[in-house]
Formats: sequence, C-alpha cells, structure tokens
Amino acid sequence: MENLPVDDVLHRFLLERAGVRGVLVRLGPAWREVAGRAEYPPALQAMLGETLAASALLTGNIKLDGALSVEVKSSGALRLLFAECSDQGRLRGLARWNDPLPAPLMLDGLPDASMAITIGNVERGQRYQGLVDLCHADVAAALENYFIQSEQLPARILLAADGEHAVGLMLQKLPDEGGHAAAQDDDAWSRVVHLTATLGRDELLASAPEQLLYRLYHEESVRLFEPRVLAFGCSCSRERVAGMLRSLGRDEVEAALAARGDEIEVVCEFCAQRYHFDRIDAELLLGEGVTPVVPDTTQ
Repeated sequence: MENLPVDDVLHRFLLERAGVRGVLVRLGPAWREVAGRAEYPPALQAMLGETLAASALLTGNIKLDGALSVEVKSSGALRLLFAECSDQGRLRGLARWNDPLPAPLMLDGLPDASMAITIGNVERGQRYQGLVDLCHADVAAALENYFIQSEQLPARILLAADGEHAVGLMLQKLPDEGGHAAAQDDDAWSRVVHLTATLGRDELLASAPEQLLYRLYHEESVRLFEPRVLAFGCSCSRERVAGMLRSLGRDEVEAALAARGDEIEVVCEFCAQRYHFDRIDAELLLGEGVTPVVPDTTQ
C-alpha cells in the first residue's frame, strides 16, 4: 500500500473474509476545480460534492464505455444538480439554483424532484437510464435504496464533502465472493455495516484511503486493487457546440448573430471554455446536412 495517491483517486477493494466488495473515492483538486466555478451556498456545495463523489463511486464496479452521470432536477429553488465521471476518470459537475434555497436542503423536500443515473456513450447512441426514488433526504440514502431495488443486494454508501475534499465509500454484499468461509459467515454483512458505522464524517474527509480501509477492516482481510486516477475534465468541444447551434435552427442562430454583432460566443458552464462562431462559421455549420447527437448538458 506504499506510495498510493491520496487525492483524486478511486480504490476498488475486497473484504475477503466477509465476502463484501467496495469502492472508495477521494477527490481533492478535481473537486475544488468544480466547486470553484460558482459561489455555491454551503449546503448546495456539500450536496454537489457528494454527488460528484457518487458519480465516480458508481463507476467502480461496472464496465463503463462513455460516462456515468447523476442528475437531479426539480421545479423548486434547486433547479439542477449534475455530476459526471467518464471512462477516462474525468469529472465535471454543476448546480443551478434560485435563492433562497430551503434550509435544510433535502432531496425529499424538493417539489417535482427526480434523480436519474445515466450510463452510456452519447456519440454511439448507447444509453441506459435508471430513475432513483427520492424518498430519502440525502444522496447517499437515495442511492442505497436504488441498489436495493435494482440489484436486490444490500449496499452501504457514505458521502461527505467540504471545501477541500469530496469522499465516497460504497460497500456491496456479494454472496458468491470471498470464498466458502464468507458464504458460511451469516454475520459478515452486519459486522461490516457495524464497523462502517464507527466512521464519522470528519474522519472520512481527513483520512488517506489506505489508512481508512486498514482502520476499519483490517480484520476482514482487505485486498486492495490497482488505484484509478481521477481528474477534472470536460467533454465539451467546438464540434459539440456546433451541433448544439445547428440543432437550434437558422432563425435562432441568425437572431444570436444579430444580437452580438455577427458573432456568437458560447461559454461552457463546466470548464468556462469559450467558443466563438462568426457569420461564415454559422453558414458552414447550418449548411451541413448531418446533425450530430449533442448531450443535454453541453453549454
């Protein structure tokens, strides 16, 4: 466990004695890059950090081609909460809101709220979406309930975020993993859940991954797999923005050109990259016959 990265890392691990698999995500600079994009109210910043950690966490035990996103929408003050992790370990996220936000900020208190987990490759048209029942106040509890309903296997999820770090821990009971001894250990899952319950928010945020796992589960024979490096990254591009403009149609593009002196500027809300299109660019893109698929979050 020497020389392992401490921040912006995803660790997969196995508790061999208990027959439980897990994922631990710890974000530092990548989270601070996302958090610094707007003056988020503290409660919303914490929820966005937890959601960003969760988006990475959920990629830990699946074969991902494209990206996995977690998205919350509502008709209330919290209009949008979006976090995404790609198969290359690139993270991005944002929130849109109106003041005042409700206090405390709880998912199950948002009017007409929905949460969706989307997995797939937009360019290839491959997409799977699962809806999460928002009968719980926080992101972790909502996701735990989702796993119970979708996979019929218990899961334990812890999420925490402050201004410096966003951290997530997920455990899943797998009856066929861990060998015969684990299969015969009827108390294994409850024992692991009890050990996990000793972990407080402050310790979760402050501890290096390998130290945290050893402190909690050293008696459960922790097997730590090769870590996966994570980083802030955006999938926006000039081609995607061009596709978005093309999808708007000639009338709207012409109106945008007229409003800005024959130039359109599009700023990505995720990374602040600026894209400029003059009238010649607009004529070229409007004259192309094929309209590419563009993600809803492209700005």
